[in-house]
Amino acid sequence: MFHRNIKLILAGLIIALGIWQFTESNIGNGIFLLLFSSIFIFLYFKNEFILLAFLQLRKQNMEGAQKWLSHIKNPETALVKNQQGYFNYLHGIMVSQTNLSAAEKYFKKAIELGLNMDQDLALAKLQLAGIAMTKRRKVEATNLLNEAKKLDKQNMLKDQIKMMKEQLKKI
Repeated sequence: MFHRNIKLILAGLIIALGIWQFTESNIGNGIFLLLFSSIFIFLYFKNEFILLAFLQLRKQNMEGAQKWLSHIKNPETALVKNQQGYFNYLHGIMVSQTNLSAAEKYFKKAIELGLNMDQDLALAKLQLAGIAMTKRRKVEATNLLNEAKKLDKQNMLKDQIKMMKEQLKKI
């Protein structure tokens, strides 16, 4: 696991080597090195372990996703701010199966750090609403459900939101 700035330094060195190859009239090598440096720039913004954890999550393999996330030892130095949000979001999903208090902490931190997609933000708020419902915090749960409904523009969480509002009426 590289520090995030090491990835940029490697990309810069490879770009410099590519430019040197252009000056030496090795155009093919220069083009290849410039394209190769784009991998390090991509991995600066999209962490490789988080991508692999999402892949395992799509396969419903929670243990595999947890294994990939455990490779990130210090998220503050290894990840950019946005990726730290997704790191906490994934941890919240993993922990929500066993420990709701820890999951609440992870989801709040993920929302605070920011998530790129409205759908992910809506799911995090929906999870927080569910946790608030189990802790009998009706006002907080209602506010979070309304925020999740606003963020769910594609109506993917429509049924879950409706079901939770029905359950909220019983509290």
